[in-house]
Amino acid sequence: MSIFEQIPHFDHSRKAFGQQARVEDTRVAARQFRNDMLSGPKARYFESFDLVKVPYPVRYGLRNAFAHERFVEYMHIQNRLFVIQFDTADGIKTLLASPSDHERNVETPFFRRLQDRTPNWISNFLIARQNTVPQVLARIGLKPQDIDYITYDHLHTQDVRRWLGSASQPGLFPNAKLLVHSREWASTQDLNPYQADWYCPDGIAGIPQDKVICFDGSIMLGDGVALMHTPGHTEGNHSIVVHTNEGLWVTSENGVSVEAYAPLLARASGVARYAKMIGTEAIINGNTLENSVEQYVSMVQEATVAGPSKRDPRFPNVFPSSEMTPFWLFPGTRPAFYVGHARHGTLHTA
Repeated sequence: MSIFEQIPHFDHSRKAFGQQARVEDTRVAARQFRNDMLSGPKARYFESFDLVKVPYPVRYGLRNAFAHERFVEYMHIQNRLFVIQFDTADGIKTLLASPSDHERNVETPFFRRLQDRTPNWISNFLIARQNTVPQVLARIGLKPQDIDYITYDHLHTQDVRRWLGSASQPGLFPNAKLLVHSREWASTQDLNPYQADWYCPDGIAGIPQDKVICFDGSIMLGDGVALMHTPGHTEGNHSIVVHTNEGLWVTSENGVSVEAYAPLLARASGVARYAKMIGTEAIINGNTLENSVEQYVSMVQEATVAGPSKRDPRFPNVFPSSEMTPFWLFPGTRPAFYVGHARHGTLHTA
């Protein structure tokens, strides 16, 4: 891992015996990391692209907080691709964050069952397929060989074989390597039943080992781009942090909306009341509940690193990779703040 710089700020932030002490120690570390990253260079380019909208259970996305779960079972989440370019000592690098292959990801057991029991005409109505990753890259002028890295905050639902190749087929991105936390990589190869329900079967099967770069802790990839370990949703979860003209964007699926990081301001039914009642700073996205206490700390960490949004400083500058999206069929799930799209800098093409 010598090609990337380790970030030491969070190495000891979760060592306290008291749980709230861990929150406060992590908050202090996050503030220092934020200041250090803001004092450094920006990424060359950052842009988000819509891929697909899918239904997702509110009992997971707004864990225990949604008031009308009995009557409204689902929310819509907008899944996105982020294209990021940054400078390194080895030249300009191109990173795809969350390049979901939604044509194959449907085989994830939870979503496979959901689709199998739903008539096709309803599925086609509820699932809005907007773009594929190759379509996005072709539109903005990137060739498959231009991609240096791909990464996901965690590997729930992901099938990466189309991008990296397997024993039976070459990968679409011949030069790309997967950046994945070592704990996440180990988990995908030894899943318990509760985890396995959310991982795409054979999603990493046969991928050449030289296509995978595992890292520990948190790392700087280059100018203005970091992968920050934020465990909880999964043990190896990490967040993508990018320095742009809008400040630090922090991207993950720890929360399904920006208001999940500022729940007292939430518009989703019952969320603000629930947050006030229990005194929480965040509403976790809890489908597997691997470690919800750690996930809560991680969401405080993310919000602190992100800082206030320039679009609305009441909210943190968090950009959920799958963002709760208004949909008339799911009343009560309209967020108070919606990021939607961001673009900064100029894309470099060969």
